[in-house]
Amino acid sequence: MRLRNITGADEIIANSEFVIAGPSEHKGHWKEYWHNENELHIEIGMGKGKFLMEMARLNSDINYLGIERYSSVLLRAVQKMEQAPLPNLRFLLMDARELTAVFAMGEVDRIYLNFSDPWPKDRHTKRRLPSRQFLQIFDQVLTEKGRLEFKTDNRPLFDFAMEEIEPAGWKLAAATYDLHQDEELSRGNVMTEYEEKFSALGHPICKYMIYRDKEGR
Repeated sequence: MRLRNITGADEIIANSEFVIAGPSEHKGHWKEYWHNENELHIEIGMGKGKFLMEMARLNSDINYLGIERYSSVLLRAVQKMEQAPLPNLRFLLMDARELTAVFAMGEVDRIYLNFSDPWPKDRHTKRRLPSRQFLQIFDQVLTEKGRLEFKTDNRPLFDFAMEEIEPAGWKLAAATYDLHQDEELSRGNVMTEYEEKFSALGHPICKYMIYRDKEGR
């Protein structure tokens, strides 16, 4: 269960050098913010930050932004960054529905969705991050060659996500229902906290990589 109320979390985040305040001011100018021409990868629902921190350590030539909507969760990532700062990683406290207010069209090279909230009730399908509603938002910020990667141990959510790809106008690049047994897709895989927990319990991890077929590519 997500932590939601930690005394002082909002103040710590507001004063952290690792959390970008007023991110919409950088819309269309993120390369200028980083002072380089590197690719920009974002994780939506980054949790405590394990995955993105490892990715940033492994890929110093890529800029990373972690997006989290709960301050009490983001606080954990901020605390980790204070212990081991990474120059190519910063955080945003925001809702994924606000992406187009923060990123210009074609400004993001890759989006990661890791163990997103399944929102199991039918009336909540539009809240699921792999839904066609969110895919439409993601399409507006990805580059022409951009890709979205999604991992989960929740098979019903993954089945739903697979069914949303075509109606949303996206294409499937690769998929597996057992990531850790897939030699190709598991190569270089960086695990999240949830992935370590669930795989240790014997839960197979599902993953797909999709892209938007812009201009027939």
